[in-house]
Amino acid sequence: MKIHPFVLTLALALFFPAGAAALEVTPAIKVTPLVKGTTSWNGKPLTYPQGQAEISGMVIEIAPGSETGWHGHPVPSFGVVLEGTLEVTLKDGQKKRMGPGEGLIEVVDTLHNGRNVGAQPVKLIVFYAGAVGKALTFKPQGTLP
Repeated sequence: MKIHPFVLTLALALFFPAGAAALEVTPAIKVTPLVKGTTSWNGKPLTYPQGQAEISGMVIEIAPGSETGWHGHPVPSFGVVLEGTLEVTLKDGQKKRMGPGEGLIEVVDTLHNGRNVGAQPVKLIVFYAGAVGKALTFKPQGTLP
């Protein structure tokens, strides 16, 4: 399996963030921070779920003109766009548009819809800080816009 160079950089940044005492930055080692924060992109504080910690990571692809559908995440997560242009919309109308190399701390317990607004597929890598047995995503009850 070929590992995308950006994914390798992302993994290094996750495990060795800038300023980490465990890694000395040298001419041979470059660390590029992607995201760091205590709130999601809409400003709400992050909290971790109860239970045995479980980290999940996945690559998600969205075809041009397609969308994820309204959904939410009950656990903190963050993602980085590898290819394409992604627009995330909240029910209150807030929008966040991201392109390759851009990351965000995802909203928690907040319904949102991701849409590919470009001409090429969106490919993004997402990491969830969940708990064993806890769902990573939920769908809304009833109808939404």
